Amino acid sequence: MDTGTWPRAAARRELDAAGVQPQLRPAYQRCRVLNAAHGRTYFLATRLLTPAQRPAVHALYGFARWVDDIVDDTDESRTVRDRQQAVDQLDDKLRAGLRAGNSEHPILAALVDTAARHRIDPALFTDFMASMRMDLTVRSYATRAALDAYIHGSAAVIGLQLLPVLGTVCPAGEAEPYAAVLGGAFQLTNFLRDVGEDLDRGRVYLPLEELAVFGVDRERLVWCRKAGRPDLPVRRALADQVARTRSKYRAAEPGIALLASWSRPCVRTAFTLYGEILDRIVESGYDVFGRRLAVSGPRRLAVAAGALGAVVAARLRSRRANV
Repeated sequence: MDTGTWPRAAARRELDAAGVQPQLRPAYQRCRVLNAAHGRTYFLATRLLTPAQRPAVHALYGFARWVDDIVDDTDESRTVRDRQQAVDQLDDKLRAGLRAGNSEHPILAALVDTAARHRIDPALFTDFMASMRMDLTVRSYATRAALDAYIHGSAAVIGLQLLPVLGTVCPAGEAEPYAAVLGGAFQLTNFLRDVGEDLDRGRVYLPLEELAVFGVDRERLVWCRKAGRPDLPVRRALADQVARTRSKYRAAEPGIALLASWSRPCVRTAFTLYGEILDRIVESGYDVFGRRLAVSGPRRLAVAAGALGAVVAARLRSRRANV
């Protein structure tokens, strides 16, 4: 099985370090493939974690990505009802697996094992699936409160799921609000980057009442998508959304210091690179309609390379403390 852009030997080392049993390895490897293929920034940042931590992160991200792909299936032969049934069946298997502590499913096996190992609250997966169901029928959000309710399940809970894997230097409850806010900030960044693609799926993930302040509605966004460029009212509305998203990053940043030292470089790298997506949006003149904006590959590698020193230092400190 192809394990993505990194050698298979690296995947084996990670699974060995995490003590993953042979029968579970194909599920973890499949999740790793999903992470490598669809989450370039996340996958790169994950390389800064210890090898023993990485399989759990792959399992959590891979599962989330897989469910998202079911919901966003563009096969016209599959109706909304078909996708609803697929999500319901998956949710039933997930709940059963979490109760039993194991699963025969080719992806859920890794997720259930990770949840058991790290004692992740099953309610976080319930909330995630609730937001995924919303994507099947909800096409827009009138208010910030309505969007926040969706983001809680689609993104904030991902931060909360990851927290036990990352570890903290304080009681976990103190770090949880920061983890949830950072997960939401990443999601809001995706929404801004993907305005055009989301419109193609019939969705708007920006609060309509906030857009209306600038004279922007769905029809105006659709016009910009067809034109391949934003007009002045849309640029102003998007500038406002970028400013609101940056405030989320500022609110989340103090939480990085609450993480275990060996996990901070990973989260800091993701924090930096996702924040720079907002920079690219601003630099483009808010042109999120004609192309997909991204941080360049060399820049991603440079940020990750800069974090390696912190990784090495944290691991040396940990080894000395255990001597």
